[in-house]
Amino acid sequence: MYAIVDIAGQQFKVQEGWKLYVHRLQEEEGAEFTIDKVLLKDNEGNVQIGKPFLEGVAVTATVLKHLKGDKILVFKKKRRKGYQKCNGHRQQLTQIRINTIS
Repeated sequence: MYAIVDIAGQQFKVQEGWKLYVHRLQEEEGAEFTIDKVLLKDNEGNVQIGKPFLEGVAVTATVLKHLKGDKILVFKKKRRKGYQKCNGHRQQLTQIRINTIS
């Protein structure tokens, strides 16, 4: 059984027991929360598609930890002008575990 859910503006395919990295969520570490924005649910060939979301279907997840992603370097240069600039960025992430799909 799997589902397609909308978490913080991004769509993810989830199954029970999976761990995901999503954009930083407001919940505390160890907190359990429900995701009501379920777009699709597949139960061994029985597919339900929402318009846009499914009614009465929810996914529960637990926040494992908050962390930062890998550093991404942004390098800008203009040729023959002597202009160079290097910036770095680390995305704030949350690791979650999918508990149940109901």
